[in-house]
Amino acid sequence: MTSTADDGADPVDLLVVGAGPAGVAAAVMAASLRMRVTLVEAVAVGSKVAAIGALENVPGGWTTGPQLAEALVADVARQRESGRVTLVQGRATAVKGYDDRAEVALADGQLFTAATVVVATGVTTLTPWDVDWVEAAEALHTSPLWRSTPEEVAAREVVVLGADRPLGTWLRAHPHADARFRVLHPAHDTYKTAEVEDDPRVRFDLVERVEIAARRGGGYDITAYAPDGTSHPTITADALLANLGSKPAALPGLVTGPDGYCPPHAQHPRVLVAGDLKGARMQRIAVALGDGGRAALTPYYGSLGTAPGLFRP
Repeated sequence: MTSTADDGADPVDLLVVGAGPAGVAAAVMAASLRMRVTLVEAVAVGSKVAAIGALENVPGGWTTGPQLAEALVADVARQRESGRVTLVQGRATAVKGYDDRAEVALADGQLFTAATVVVATGVTTLTPWDVDWVEAAEALHTSPLWRSTPEEVAAREVVVLGADRPLGTWLRAHPHADARFRVLHPAHDTYKTAEVEDDPRVRFDLVERVEIAARRGGGYDITAYAPDGTSHPTITADALLANLGSKPAALPGLVTGPDGYCPPHAQHPRVLVAGDLKGARMQRIAVALGDGGRAALTPYYGSLGTAPGLFRP
């Protein structure tokens, strides 16, 4: 673990876990209110969005993930120069709220304390082994659809597993790409297909389950079963891309719902959740940016009327 902070024992006004869009927005908002902030990130500022090939619906003219990631890095650098934000590289392992404080434990044994914690650890990408409708050998390699480029899919027979939102984003971001996507998806993804069902580059197949086998020499043989139990003819594909959705990256200590996400009202008053971690329906970068700022404002307004420097939710 490499840390850019001093010992974590000294309490600050706000601890932010996760330096993606929501976490950086929370840190920037809090710093503008003269709150002392410690920002904890396991990998690098903006590392998740940096891997996204194309963006849309994000104000500011950002069209790729690396562009937005660079902006987030610059935002954090400015706040560090102001002296109000300390960046710590380390993996948070637990969060806990108390009557007078909140704490975040790191994998290396450090314990950070603050008046309030904002957890913005977001989500991680589902793999074929995380869903019950895909059967495949553990050695099977799939890449996320949102990381693929037009050059990688051009003139190839590509099977996409799942009809999650990145499919529409990819197609709209690359309107002239020579792509042929056969999308196999379960019933719970059907409502997401409407936004791109008229795109001639896509064919949708509703399936109950699929079986995937890698071919010697490259490519895949896929058996897809319809909801009535009948199987489609074997599908051959040059490439296989995963578009299965995401799962919450919830820290131990957070209260989770049946879907694994973290409802804000269920958390300790000093532990706030922001961005994609809150639920599956509102997962957009623009929403995360706004929600991170909102999370920082919550303890600030809760502190009005108290002694300076105390930020109580």
